[in-house]
Formats: sequence, structure tokens, C-alpha cells
Amino acid sequence: MKASQRLLVKKPVNPANFNKGGLAKSLDAFSLTMMGVGAIVGSGIFITPGIIAAKYAGPAAMLSFVIAAAVCSLAALCYAEFASTIPLAGSAYTYVYTVFGEFLAWILGWSLISEYLFAVSSVAVSWSAYFQNLLSGFGIKLPEFLSAAAGTAGAPHAGFNLIAFVVVLAISLLLVGGVQESTRVNSIMVVVKILVIVLFIGVAIFFVKPANFHPFMPHGVHGLVKGASLAFYAYIGFDAVSTASEEVKNPKRDMPIGIIGSLIVASILYVAMAAVLVGVVHYTKLNVGDPVAYALAVIHQNWAAGIVSLGAVVGMTTVLIVMLYGGTRLLFAISRDGLLPKAFRTLSAKTKVPVKSTWIFGVIASIFAAVIPLDKIAELVNIGTLFAFAMVSIGVVFLRKHESLQQINSSFKVPFYPVLPVVSFLACIYLMINLQIFTWQMFGIWITIGIIIYFIYSYHHSRIRAELREEETK
Repeated sequence: MKASQRLLVKKPVNPANFNKGGLAKSLDAFSLTMMGVGAIVGSGIFITPGIIAAKYAGPAAMLSFVIAAAVCSLAALCYAEFASTIPLAGSAYTYVYTVFGEFLAWILGWSLISEYLFAVSSVAVSWSAYFQNLLSGFGIKLPEFLSAAAGTAGAPHAGFNLIAFVVVLAISLLLVGGVQESTRVNSIMVVVKILVIVLFIGVAIFFVKPANFHPFMPHGVHGLVKGASLAFYAYIGFDAVSTASEEVKNPKRDMPIGIIGSLIVASILYVAMAAVLVGVVHYTKLNVGDPVAYALAVIHQNWAAGIVSLGAVVGMTTVLIVMLYGGTRLLFAISRDGLLPKAFRTLSAKTKVPVKSTWIFGVIASIFAAVIPLDKIAELVNIGTLFAFAMVSIGVVFLRKHESLQQINSSFKVPFYPVLPVVSFLACIYLMINLQIFTWQMFGIWITIGIIIYFIYSYHHSRIRAELREEETK
């Protein structure tokens, strides 16, 4: 076999093995939808609508979220077809392994590790900031060297964000207890978060002033699109739902419902929040750190501000649960293929959870959250996600042509094929091109490290390559 063929060896798909992965099948469409909403609707819903309105779109911020949701829905439809056709852990990594081969799958899987790892770390830092604000309300204040990482504005040289460190370990402990228990906690928190958002909308809608919607698009279509670009990143997270494929009772039915359903619910919440916010406060005044709390102060409803802060903390907790879960299942899938050490695929006999993988991932993320400033650890999240979206989108074209998959009865098909997958691919590439040069530099360094690991370890321990070598010697 040629070297190029060895690098692009594809994962064979056998439907008979879909139910033999060892992970417990305990999830349904509702729990998947709650996972998706938990990942998408975090603290950003209390911040991004105000920023988009003030800096880019004006009162048309609600339309920016609609446009972003439309772009995300293209990728979501592609994810849904893959998830219902190949219900295996690993999400985009597994899909790319099947249609493009091992080397590209490793590159994508390695970039997704950065997405989940840095997403967990950055959200933990934000969680810490909000939680410290709540503590200060009770007169409790941590020493500076335990409240922020070194390099953070106002932080000491040797800072250590203790709260961010502890919360990641606490979520890891929750996940080790079992997927059913952790999804139950996540679902409760998502309901609480939605109730807080509905509370704000219900209170503030009576103070909406029609005059605040004029001019509707102060910066024209350009501002609307710029706002949509920022809003797009608010929706990042729904892809984590697809990492649960192997733990779903009826993946052909439930995976499309969970992926698309969570995006619809999140879109309604974002659009409603943006519409009410700009109706209550003129968009020029919303460029503040906490526009929702500011709006409540303007309409003299300060009693609700504390509830909103609590909602933000709960919202970020659900993001931590889902993203940490997604990262551990990704490591499990890559390790099962032999590209990472066996420790990452070891399952607990009692809970059927990859315990070692969960703790390894959790400890690394907690250390990153504790010692690296937020602006540094957030850089790799966006580009890794867009890369995954792009590969999954174009991958649908190759999925339909895959010989061993043509006999599988997928319950969901992307409509307007192949136009929609191609448009989704081009949209993701366009957004990647517009990312900052520094982000591309960091991405290049991360991928280079991944390639080195691949040729030092993964290439020689690949399970599929070992099976091929065995066949060739017979």
C-alpha cells in the first residue's frame, strides 16, 4: 500500500457494531435537546445581543441572530444526516474518518480537542468572574492571587484562578457519576435558565418603546452582516450533541431532533432577547459589560438583576457540562481507534463512563482555566469549530457516495442536496478566512503539534492500520 493510501485509510462502517461500543444507551430526544440548548445558551445571551446592537446592527440585532441561525442550520442539517447514519461517538472526527480517511480525521479530531478544551477553560474563567460577583454581594472576597490568572488585567504576577479550577473538577466529578445523572442535572439547569430568560422578557416587554427601533438598520446591510458574524459564535455548541450518538436509545430518530430542535429553541431565545433589549434601551447605550442588568436598572426593576446574574451562572454551568462531556467522548472515540493511548477509552464497569478520559481532560482544562488569561485561551475555539463545520458539510457529498453506507437506511437526509452542503461548506470557509491572523497562527501551532504526535504515536498504533497489516501478511 502506498504511503498516501496509508495516510488516507478509511474507517470501515459495519451497522452490526453500532450497538457494541460499550457506552450506556440512556439518552432520548428531550435530553439531547436539553444538551444542545445547554451548550448554545450560556452567559452570551445576557451579553451578545447588547454588543451586536450597539456596535454593528442597531435594532436589527434580532435579524443578525436570524441570519446566524440560518448559517448554523445548514451545518446542523449536515450533522443530523451523519449522526443518524453513523451513530458512533466522536462526532465530526468519526464522520471524517469514514469519508476522508485517517490523517484528515486526526487533524480534525486534534482541532476539536482544542475547541472543547479551550471552550471549557474560557467558560470556567467567565463562570468564576460571575460567581465572584455573587460572592461580593454577600461581602465575601477572595485574595487577588486566588481570583484571576497571571496576566489578567489587575491580577498579580503569580495569579491562580481557584474558582475556575474547582468548578471544572466539580463538573468532571458529576460526569464520572454517569451520563444519565449528568444529563438530568443539565436538564434541570436548562429549564431554570430558560425561566430566567423568560422572566426578563416578561418583565421588560411592558417597557418597550417603539421609538427605540428607529433607525432600524443604522449601519446598513454591512452592519447587519457583521453582527451576524458575531452572533454565529453565540450558537457554537450544538455540534457537541452529535458526540452523544453512541449513547442514544434511538439515534436515527432522536439525533436529528436533538440537533435541530436545540438550534430552534436557542434561536427563539436569542431573537426574543435581542428584540426586547433594544426596545427597552436605545441601542447606542447597550455597549456595556452586562446590558441585561443595565436595561433592568433603566426601567427600575433592580429586583430582577440578581435573578439574571444567577441565570448567567446556571447558563455557564450547563455549557461546562456539555462541552466537557463532548471533549471526553471525542477522546474516547480517538483512543478506540488506537490514535491515543488506551487510558482514554477505559470504561467504568458500573457507570459505562470513560472515567480516566474524563479526569484527564478535566484536570488539563482546569489547569488551563486557572493559569491562562481568558483572551488567550479563547482564540482556538472559533476556528476549530468552523473547520469541523466545513468538513462535515462537504463530507455529506462523499457520504452519499460511500459504498458501504448506501445500504444504511438513514432516517434523515439533508434537503436540496448537494447544493445545501456545498453552500454550508463555503459559508464556513468564508468565516474562517475572516478570522484574525493571530488565531490562524495559534491554529497552525496547534495543528503542527498534532501532526508530530500523529507520526510519533498515532500512525504506529492505529487499529485499522494494524488490521490491514495483519491482512497483508496472510
